[in-house]
Amino acid sequence: PDRLIGEMPNIYLYASNNPSEASLAKRRSGAVTITHLTPPLAASGLYKGLLDLKDSLTRWRAMEKDGAERDELQDLIAQQADAVDLGNISPDQLWLKLLETEDALIPDGLHIIGKPLSDAARAEYLSIMDHADEETRARVDALLQQETELDAICRALSAHYIEPVPGGDLIRSTDILPTGRNIHAFDPFRMPTAFACQDGAKQAQLLLDTHDAVPRTVALVLWGSDNIKSDGGPIAQALALMGCVPRFDSFGRLAGADLISLEDLGRPRIDVIMTLSGIFRDLLPLQTRMLAEAAQKCAMADEPIEMNFVRAHALAYVEKTGCDITEAALRVFSNAEGAYGSNVNQLVDSSAFGDEDELADAYQARKSFAYGTDGKASSNAALLQSQLAEVDVAYQNLESVELGVTTVDHYFDTLGGIARAVKRAKGSEAAVYIGDQTRGAGKVRTLKEQVALETRSRSLNPKFFEGLLKHGAEGVRQIEAQVTNTMGWSATTGQVDPWVYQRLSETFVLDEEMRQRLADLNPTASSRMANRLLEAHDRNYWSPDAETLAALQDAADALEDQLEGIAAQ
Repeated sequence: PDRLIGEMPNIYLYASNNPSEASLAKRRSGAVTITHLTPPLAASGLYKGLLDLKDSLTRWRAMEKDGAERDELQDLIAQQADAVDLGNISPDQLWLKLLETEDALIPDGLHIIGKPLSDAARAEYLSIMDHADEETRARVDALLQQETELDAICRALSAHYIEPVPGGDLIRSTDILPTGRNIHAFDPFRMPTAFACQDGAKQAQLLLDTHDAVPRTVALVLWGSDNIKSDGGPIAQALALMGCVPRFDSFGRLAGADLISLEDLGRPRIDVIMTLSGIFRDLLPLQTRMLAEAAQKCAMADEPIEMNFVRAHALAYVEKTGCDITEAALRVFSNAEGAYGSNVNQLVDSSAFGDEDELADAYQARKSFAYGTDGKASSNAALLQSQLAEVDVAYQNLESVELGVTTVDHYFDTLGGIARAVKRAKGSEAAVYIGDQTRGAGKVRTLKEQVALETRSRSLNPKFFEGLLKHGAEGVRQIEAQVTNTMGWSATTGQVDPWVYQRLSETFVLDEEMRQRLADLNPTASSRMANRLLEAHDRNYWSPDAETLAALQDAADALEDQLEGIAAQ
């Protein structure tokens, strides 16, 4: 890119919450990255049957515990819960699930460059910034009313100076305002920070507390964006699981990793298989070497193997293959230099896979390059395969408020890809968790719980999809992408409940009025959506009744005919 662009100015619009990829644009082509606001956020709220269920639960909770009417109402609650796919859950747990759905943050449509937020959108944004004081909220309110992005583009095109600004999500980093500035990321020599180490240790313990037993091996996905926005939180989480801390030199610069004593750790060292995104590998070479050093020190520590699972597995691999301990201790994997992603997402999007093990093959072929303490990569598929066979838990952090695991395909490409590779190597499934750190102290959910939450709070929520449909063809494309990404999770983990596909079909395809509305806005995406739901049935991810299947096929045929008619014109 450097040679191609020469001295041509490169002015690049970039979302204010994505400093990692913006840093790549700077590195590759000297870009001036002009920030723009992300979509306005809002609380999900409740709708239709979920709202009725909450009303009944509210009345039930207010009644005397020994009242006869309470038992009658509980029967109604059970019926209402079944109707919204929440059956066989106690009323107390139902209440918590409804509150979680109601409070979930969702994007309210898309951002339009140069268009300030409406009064209603601005008020909702401010209402969810519950951590901010009145002065901060007033400042944010004033800044959100200004239009700064078009002016910034014009100033950049006129070769004027564009002020720098750190990247981040607005509800946690109000300093990103005003937008229209030149985004930057981090100081690589001081990551992870002291706060990130403290928080990473808490998140590591939360994962251990959530799982039903202490896992021997955790497969942890690390992205550049999540670490940059959190000053290295997920990196610190990986270190904490292994029982390590970063080491800094006398100038305060990152120099490596040290072990915490087993006495201070108070539990065994967890074996952590770290898979890095290509962006992490490119932007964080110091951290890559530090993580490799941490794993190597664990493997070489003179400690009982029942208290050091890294060492136990490394010694077993040495005995099995005859390699040296340095190779057996490699735990940091990514793509080869210059390559990105596992291609699992592309195979799913193009329906270009037969059985799901082909997805595991793609993941392993792309992500089997081991990075050592020198930061250099070497292909080592056999070592990765051996380590995947030991994985008990696969885990990734969800750090962006705007994005969910069904919003973009990168999540099932990375976490889903490794989960599928684990199943193939191990012969059984590992537990798959999402660490939601978008608000408060964080929460760990199973992948099944996370997909269900996003389906209710986003995909099926009129507040969400009507916000997208205001943007015409692009809004329909984003709805279709969520259906495809949901199927991606079925293909890689099998952790999507069948009711999800049933409700998506009823909402967007089997409802004739909605189907026609989507087709008028974007016939291509509408046809893809209907056929994706049929594909999910063909792959046995759900089993609709014969009537539903026939109606879905008829709808898909009608959309295909409409698409062909447009092409003929």
